[in-house]
Amino acid sequence: MLLDASSSQLVLVDYQARLMPAIHQGEAVLANAVRLAKLAQLAEVPVFGTEQNPARLGENASELRALCRRTLPKMHFSAVAEGLAEWLRPPARAPQGNARSLPRHLQKERSAAAPAARESIVIAGCEAHVCLLQTALELLEDEFEVWVVTDACGSRTERNRDAAFDRLAGAGAELVTTEMVGFEWLRSAEHPAFKALQALIR
Repeated sequence: MLLDASSSQLVLVDYQARLMPAIHQGEAVLANAVRLAKLAQLAEVPVFGTEQNPARLGENASELRALCRRTLPKMHFSAVAEGLAEWLRPPARAPQGNARSLPRHLQKERSAAAPAARESIVIAGCEAHVCLLQTALELLEDEFEVWVVTDACGSRTERNRDAAFDRLAGAGAELVTTEMVGFEWLRSAEHPAFKALQALIR
């Protein structure tokens, strides 16, 4: 199963100013998160961020924050507990007006009016064994497909990070890398954004 850009959304968890210096290989982790967000823009994939207790830990890195459509401040470790799932799967809009009063040939079909669902959640963040893990597990419980971008995730220790990956894989998440995501979103060297992707991964 390959990722499809048209059914994907990207969630970037807690790349915050006061947290990143404590993260193992934090500079590389943040660089991959920024790369992911730029790849998402090339592939027209919506990008969302989260920030854990931003009053204490600060905002996400400014370059990353600027690439997010919206950023969710939270106090729970899982962003799902703060409403992330509603951002990713907004409730269906109620039909406007009394559709039954129109002749059948003037009624809009629901399937044509509703946007395609984006059920594949590509997610990365810090700390992998706390906020990223809890958010990803709850997204799985909500029946999203979850793809964890391992080289854009970090914890203060490698052991905690790797334990998170083991647990997520066991729960049904797909483990991928930044480059895997980018090439699967574009699918072809003929994609108009292919040269831009090459520039980002070099």
